[in-house]
Amino acid sequence: MAVSAAAVAKAAAMLLTNEKTRKGVGWILVAVFSPVILLITLLCAIGSGGAEHNNYSVEACFYGAEFSAEVPAEFRYHIEEMRSAFSLLDSAVSSANEQMDSGNSLDPIRVKAVFYALCFGDDAPSTRAENSFVGCFYTTETRTRTVEVTLEDGTTSTEEEEYTVAVPVSLSQAYANLEAHLGREITEDDKSNIDHIYTMIAGTVGGGSYSGEYLRGDGSSIEPDISAFTDPTTKNAADLVTYAIHAWESGWGYVWGTYGSVLTDSLFAYKLEQYPDGVGSYADFIRANWLGGRTTDCVGLIKGYGWLNPDTMTIEYGTNGMPDLGANQMYYNASVSGTIDTMPDIPGLAVWHDGHIGVYIGDGYVIEAMNTKKGVVKTKLEGRGWTHWLQIEYINYD
Repeated sequence: MAVSAAAVAKAAAMLLTNEKTRKGVGWILVAVFSPVILLITLLCAIGSGGAEHNNYSVEACFYGAEFSAEVPAEFRYHIEEMRSAFSLLDSAVSSANEQMDSGNSLDPIRVKAVFYALCFGDDAPSTRAENSFVGCFYTTETRTRTVEVTLEDGTTSTEEEEYTVAVPVSLSQAYANLEAHLGREITEDDKSNIDHIYTMIAGTVGGGSYSGEYLRGDGSSIEPDISAFTDPTTKNAADLVTYAIHAWESGWGYVWGTYGSVLTDSLFAYKLEQYPDGVGSYADFIRANWLGGRTTDCVGLIKGYGWLNPDTMTIEYGTNGMPDLGANQMYYNASVSGTIDTMPDIPGLAVWHDGHIGVYIGDGYVIEAMNTKKGVVKTKLEGRGWTHWLQIEYINYD
């Protein structure tokens, strides 16, 4: 009986999704059997035009992989080329975000999901990454601002100056720009594929369905408070716990793609454009319940602490050495982690299941940005469905 490509791909899935293999030793693949599987897997991934793209190639590109010498050179080439392209895209996104204001920023996971879906399997995709790909996701505007200048006599004065700011465009406009840039149509299958990849890496909108007990904070303050921090000059586990508890006590809301800033009208409008499904589907609820307050998503609760400037009390995107990661990327990037049954009782650890992450605060409780309808809540560690714990990179646990 002939073995179908789908059956072989399923065998590949069983091999490549083994947690111990992938997480513990970085996908060191079994010799002899793996080359055949991976070659077919690669061909399926390259040949797929819709949402049937290969999840395991996606994970290798986003999370990294180590391959034995037996793995086909063609597979390694496409993965390594895509990871090189991702590095260039991250740099370009970071440069663009440095030129943005009003809380706007490009989502590097979204940019890379689009790039993967449109360019995986190309020869030298890094060339496309270098050639203004990220520029399709934003435009530039010249604005004026008032600045203070010191005169020769030592007195100060104000004057108007022009400056250039980068402004994100809507996803539909980005697709139109990319069609012109790449010289090809972006089909509905492409868009479905992109959305699947994005959700796979960034996580779903909130922590999934949950019918258990949770506690909402009863405050409504939008003022950040670091008065109880042990050391505001460092990023440490104790202060992460304090930050998360303050977000809970202050009644922070949940909006996908946010990380603790006040949800102004302009930021809300941008998030509606950026995430037409994840935010747009809940627009009326968000407008009625979260507009004007601080909002975050699950991983944004952690990133907001990492990006908090204690001097200005503002959350400054991508600062303090903490990159912009999704919940799954944060887990896979962790050098110290384990299954939930091995978790030490250390406040400030993160707890994770696929697509969602929270902050363990001690005494058997977790603070998490659960979903749009619930916001930032306090839940019991036990029975919540967490599968793993981790030390967050860039957070000090000493």
